[in-house]
Amino acid sequence: MLLWSVVLGLVQVALAVIGSVAQRGLTWAVGPRDGEAKALTGVAARLDRARGNFLETFPLFAVAVLLTLALHRHDAMTMLGAQLYFWARVAFVPAYATGIPYLRTLIWAVSMLGIVLLVAALC
Repeated sequence: MLLWSVVLGLVQVALAVIGSVAQRGLTWAVGPRDGEAKALTGVAARLDRARGNFLETFPLFAVAVLLTLALHRHDAMTMLGAQLYFWARVAFVPAYATGIPYLRTLIWAVSMLGIVLLVAALC
């Protein structure tokens, strides 16, 4: 799940870049980016925020997974936690991109539960 989460992170970065280039243009993307960037809107902005949210949670997930492995605390609960995190993060991208109210937050909470289960195994 850790490796697939890295792949998911790369996909999210790619989606955010595609949205950014579509709105800001290739000249901005390959240029020095001096000054204020044009604000992203709509789906491109939501994909960028989803990417940012992933980058906020992934380090916590990665450290928790690596600690459970290093401390030999890997069991059914940690497997469930890792799977909850990963699959919730997969679902988070389209839920955020489409702007479905409440669903995005519920999915985010499930991903956080996954991290909590990993941390609980360490206590």
